[in-house]
Amino acid sequence: MALDGIFIHSIIEELKRCLINGRVDKINQPEKDEIILSIKNERKTYKLLISSSSVYPKIHLTKIAKQNPMQPPMFCMVLRKHLNTGRIVNIRQLGTDRVVFIDFESSDELGFNSIYTLIIEIMGKHSNISLVRERDNVTMDSIKHITPEINTVRSLYPGIKYTFPPSSPKLNPFNYTKEDFISYIKENNLRLDNNFFSKIFTGVSSQFSKEILYRLNTVDAFTEENLDFIFEFSKEIFNKIESNQFFFGSYSIEGIIKDFYCEKLNYLKDYTVKVFSSPSELLEDFYYEKDKADRLNNKSADLQKLVNINLDRCYKKVHILEDTLKDCQNKDKYKLYGELLTANIYSLKKGDTSASVQNYYSEDLECITIKLDKDKTPTDNIQHYFKKYNKFKKAEESAKVQLELTEQEIDYLSSVLTNIKNAEDYESIEEIKRELMETSYIKFKKTSNKKPKPSKPMKFISSDGIEIYVGKNNFQNDYLTLKFADKRDLWMHTKNIPGSHVIVKNFGNIPNRTLEEAALLAAFYSKAKDSTKVPVDYTEIKNVHKPSGSKPGMVIYYTNKTIYVNPEKPQLEQIN
Repeated sequence: MALDGIFIHSIIEELKRCLINGRVDKINQPEKDEIILSIKNERKTYKLLISSSSVYPKIHLTKIAKQNPMQPPMFCMVLRKHLNTGRIVNIRQLGTDRVVFIDFESSDELGFNSIYTLIIEIMGKHSNISLVRERDNVTMDSIKHITPEINTVRSLYPGIKYTFPPSSPKLNPFNYTKEDFISYIKENNLRLDNNFFSKIFTGVSSQFSKEILYRLNTVDAFTEENLDFIFEFSKEIFNKIESNQFFFGSYSIEGIIKDFYCEKLNYLKDYTVKVFSSPSELLEDFYYEKDKADRLNNKSADLQKLVNINLDRCYKKVHILEDTLKDCQNKDKYKLYGELLTANIYSLKKGDTSASVQNYYSEDLECITIKLDKDKTPTDNIQHYFKKYNKFKKAEESAKVQLELTEQEIDYLSSVLTNIKNAEDYESIEEIKRELMETSYIKFKKTSNKKPKPSKPMKFISSDGIEIYVGKNNFQNDYLTLKFADKRDLWMHTKNIPGSHVIVKNFGNIPNRTLEEAALLAAFYSKAKDSTKVPVDYTEIKNVHKPSGSKPGMVIYYTNKTIYVNPEKPQLEQIN
C-alpha cells in the first residue's frame, strides 16, 4: 500500500487536466497537517486535499467536506495572504520522486505579480508542505517547522532558503539508458528478487517491483542473466506509464482492502478488484475511513488516557474495599467474645491472660479460650472486644456503600470509554469532553455564557420503514430515554455491557426484522462490537427508570426480554 512516485505521476496528470489556469477561491486547514484548496476553473470548483500526515500523507482531489477550526492556523493565514485569488500556472514532480510542486502566480505586497511554489513532500514521517517564493527561494512558511535541533541535515521554517530533500542515486524510470541500467546493477551487485526494480529506480515501490518481476516470470524468453531482455521489458512498462496509460484499482480479499495501484497488479490474482476512473477517487475510497479513524483516535487520545487513569483508580479502590470486607468477615467473633466475657465477668480479674468460657450460643456448649490483656481490668477487656466489633461493623457498612458507588463509577467510565472509541466525528468527541467537564472529571474555566448546541443522536430507518435512534454519548442516551421516547417505544441496550441506548419508535407491533436490526445497532455501538453472540435486552420505555443522583446514561429496567446477535452495522438508511 504505497503512494510511490509512479502513482504520484498519475495524480499530477489528473491535477494538470483539472487545475492548470484555475484560480484559488478558498484555503482551509481542517487538520494541523492538512490543507484544502478550493480552485475554480472553467466554471467548475475543485477541492484539492494535501496532507502531510506522518501516517497517511497524500495529495488528491476530494469531494468530502470537513469542518474547519474557529481560528485558522498560522500556516493557513500565510497561504491565504500569498495565494488567495492566485492562478495555478504549473504542476510538476521532482523526477519520479515523491515531491510535488504547484506554481501559483499571485500579487505580492506591492501589487506586482510573483510566483509562489507550494512544495509537497510525501515522505512518511518526514512529509511536509512548504510555501516558497520563487524569486529568492525563501520559505514563507511550512506546515511543520523543522529546526536544526530536530534535523541536523535539513531545516524548514520561515525566512530561510528552501533546500531539497537529499537526492537519490537511483535511476529515473522515464529517463535512463541500457548502459545506465546494466552498470547500476553491476556497481551495486543487485540480485533479481522482489525488490530488484525498487532498488534501481526512484518512485518504484516494492509492490510494483514485485509486479514487474511477476510479469517477467510469466515470459518464456526470460532468464536472470539476460539483462538486455530485462531492460527492454521494464522499459516498455515505464513507457506505457509515461504515456499516461493507467489502471486504477484497489484489491481486497474477504471484503478487506489490502492494496491499490495505478497499474494492474497481476500477482494479486486471487483478490477482488475494484476499478476507479481516476487516482483521486481511488485514494479517497482507500484512505478516507483509515485516515478518519486515525485522526479521531489522535483527537481522543487525551480523553482515553484520562478515562483509563480514573478507571485504574477505581479498580484499585475496589481491590482495597474488597480486602476491607474480607477483614470484616470475622467481626461477629469479637461481639461473641464480648458477650461471653460479660456473662462470666464474676470469674475474671485483672492480671488474667486468658479466659476459658462456655459458648452458650452453640448447641454443643463447647468451651472457648479468649485472650485477655493482663494490664486491663475485666471491664476494659470486654470493652476492647465490643469496640473492635463496632469498628469492623462500621468499616463494613462504609465499604459496601463505597463499593457500590465505585462499581457504578466503573460502569459509567466504561460507557464513556466505549462512546469515545465508537465516535465517528469530531463533534461527538467534543460533546464527550463537555460531558466529562460537567461530571467534574475535567477541570475547566467558564469563558462564555453561551452554551454549545448539542449534537443530535444517530437516526436510522429500518428495512420496514421504522425509525431507530442511537445515542452517541451519555447525554444523548439520557435525552433519548428520558425525554424523547414515548412510553410505548422500545428501549434496547447490551446486557451488562457498556454501550449506546437504542430507541425503536413503536406505532404498533415491531416486525422481527426491525427488532434484529435495532439489536445489531445496540451491539455494534457497544464495548462488545468485536464479540459474537452479544446479548441485547429490550423492553418498553415505561419499564426504564433513572435512579436519583445517578451519573449520565445510567438507568435501571425490568420485565425485559433478550435477543442474541453478532455485532455488525446493518445496511440501513442513516438520516443526518
